[in-house]
Amino acid sequence: MSTPVDAERAWADLQRIRVPQERVYDELERCTVTGRRGYLPIAAVMWVYLAVSGLDLPPWSLWVVLVAYVGALAAMGVRSSRKSRVRLHRSRYTWRVYAVFGVAGVLGGASIVLTSWLVEWAEIPYGSLVQATICAGLFLLFTAPANRWAFAPMRHYGSRR
Repeated sequence: MSTPVDAERAWADLQRIRVPQERVYDELERCTVTGRRGYLPIAAVMWVYLAVSGLDLPPWSLWVVLVAYVGALAAMGVRSSRKSRVRLHRSRYTWRVYAVFGVAGVLGGASIVLTSWLVEWAEIPYGSLVQATICAGLFLLFTAPANRWAFAPMRHYGSRR
């Protein structure tokens, strides 16, 4: 028992399904292509944390600065997630997203440790300012292109060949 299929109606149904999905991908790409502008507040908070943590402060104040740093990053994350209209299912995140997250963490930590060692070795005055500037600059230089690379294949996620 077969039912007749109208080709034009099937095409219209397909377009009705496809168009909202394409809009989701368009919005996702728009959100990830904002470039450095979206990462400037994160880099600024990172710079302040690294600059303050290199000063000669009492040990308890370093904990206060760390809590303020994590709180500021969490507040920016919450604000960003509320502002974004796109909600991707977790299965939509590809291996690239997780790779960029892991590599960014390793490179961020390595840049902080390496610049700290270089500042101590060179005995630079106001070394924490130099360290903070280098680390925040590296963050801005590599994070935006890495995120664009990570989210680029989202549109073609369902069409694996």
